[in-house]
Amino acid sequence: MSEAVVAKRYAEALFQLGEEKNTLDEYGDQFRLIQDVLKDNEQLFTFLKHPRISGEQKTQFVREVFKDFHKDVIHTVLLLVERQRIDIAPAIIDHFLYLVNDAKGIAEATVYSVRKLSDAEKKALEKKFSKRFNKQAISFKNIVDPSILGGLRIRVGNTIYDGTISSKLNRIERNIVTANK
Repeated sequence: MSEAVVAKRYAEALFQLGEEKNTLDEYGDQFRLIQDVLKDNEQLFTFLKHPRISGEQKTQFVREVFKDFHKDVIHTVLLLVERQRIDIAPAIIDHFLYLVNDAKGIAEATVYSVRKLSDAEKKALEKKFSKRFNKQAISFKNIVDPSILGGLRIRVGNTIYDGTISSKLNRIERNIVTANK
């Protein structure tokens, strides 16, 4: 079974559990923190996957680091460590957060811009794109990318809206090249 399928099953089970216990928001916040910790600390991943480190040490470490987290969240991390599946944790968390946001009518988007967007600009984008995607809200993550020269590139799920100067220049170049043939 592929890792994506396994990650999806874990995420769906966590989502159902969170719905039953009415703890989706708490799970979501805590899984976002775990996701950030795993992204920022490659050594932590190595520690949790290392075959020479005993399961007891890993369990004790997880319990100490995440002691204030919901017991179901801790149990999930421990289960992944025990089954040597911690490497799929980011995929599980991504899918889980997608399910939570979808249930709330929220879409997550990434905005690439030359400079950091102001709050007013973000709100204007949220308003426009929430209508376009028929969602109650859109949560934007702004990534500064000087290579786009100007304009915006917005990614919502698998859809990309590219209004950057660099992509327009590339289109003009292609049109000129094909016109000269």
